[in-house]
Amino acid sequence: MKLTILGGGGFRVPLVYSALLTDDDRLIDRLCLYDTDPVRLRVVESVLAQMRAAHPSPKPVKVEVTTDLPTALTGADFVFSAIRVGGLESRIADERRALALGVLGQETVGPGGIAYALRSIPVALEMARELNRCSPEAFVLNFTNPAGMITEVMRTELGHRVVGICDTPSGMIRRLATHFDVDDNRLTIDYVGLNHLGWLRHATVGQRDLVQELLQDDDGLAGFEEGRLFGVDWVRQLGTLPNEYLAYYYNNRDAVAAITRQQQTRGEYLAEQQDRFYRQVTQDPEQALARWQSARAEREDSYMREIRDGEDAGNEHGGGYEKVALDAMHAIARNERATMILNVANGSAIEALSSEAVVEVPCLVDAGGARPLAVRRPDPAQLGLMLQIKHVEQLTIQAATKRDSGLAWEALSLHPLVGSTTIARSLAERLIS
Repeated sequence: MKLTILGGGGFRVPLVYSALLTDDDRLIDRLCLYDTDPVRLRVVESVLAQMRAAHPSPKPVKVEVTTDLPTALTGADFVFSAIRVGGLESRIADERRALALGVLGQETVGPGGIAYALRSIPVALEMARELNRCSPEAFVLNFTNPAGMITEVMRTELGHRVVGICDTPSGMIRRLATHFDVDDNRLTIDYVGLNHLGWLRHATVGQRDLVQELLQDDDGLAGFEEGRLFGVDWVRQLGTLPNEYLAYYYNNRDAVAAITRQQQTRGEYLAEQQDRFYRQVTQDPEQALARWQSARAEREDSYMREIRDGEDAGNEHGGGYEKVALDAMHAIARNERATMILNVANGSAIEALSSEAVVEVPCLVDAGGARPLAVRRPDPAQLGLMLQIKHVEQLTIQAATKRDSGLAWEALSLHPLVGSTTIARSLAERLIS
């Protein structure tokens, strides 16, 4: 089967290739990397060649690279969308513009997420249309952020053949299972939310609820990622484990202040690191894999450091999305039923949201794609925030497709992390002209 990665020159592509190389079933035997930047493509191709040499196999995964979109999409069985429209330069501009106005400068949450979506939605739509022309039965696993919005807009062209993937919920569940020395596949999960805005309420095995057990364990919760990030008392007050991105909502002023104090925004840090990596490998391709491994370790250790009181994140955020994606491909291609948390159309899972609204919930995945499982009703605070953010997301989608600065202004004004129509108008005028 052929897998195409849109954004194939991206830094995280080797994580996907590593998962393919270690897949005993060898579901994918052709990997096509598509990117508009041929230099980045050559660098990633060098990294993958050295990974392949380190994992010899009688059934190797053949790698192709191209800058031609129809070539990349033709014959594809699966497509990973991992594009960054505007590059890190646009991310930096989003972050700095927001911070200069005193509001959150972050890639996917708040004004940064809206700006990112406004750039990405038209491109994602065109890619979806091209896929329908070239490979009308292919499934898309969307990693492009903001994953909820991009998945929702791609569904207008692809229907059930696109699902959104984020590794944050699965990573939290994996860490919880490891903490209690339980196989995460045995857990029954109660998770509800939108992309980068969700809550793990229960994780049961037999008669045990591991979430509630953790909440009662002083030392365990204090050492757990969410306990360190949000504070033990607040997590207990909530009675649930919040998605780490909720720190930007629960501690918004603290987060803005902490980010403002940094010499670099996250985008500036990544731009500097990636420029160095791609330049070094271009000059010395023999060291491609070693350079990538070193840069990856540095990147993981600095993840969300600005709101973690200077702590290193360690390896808790070192990938994971590639495993979720591989499991989803197996379930679809082999009709191997699996349950995983994905971004899909709501259907009737959350009564207060429309059926087409994309939500992040446990799903049953098989040859028919991914379908949301029934979830318990969110509590009033959870539901209220979800309704407000979903409305903002849908206004943003309309603004992007209609190129309407008024709708962009409305979306930014109604986002709880902006809090000013004046600031929102200043941001919107720069985003859609």
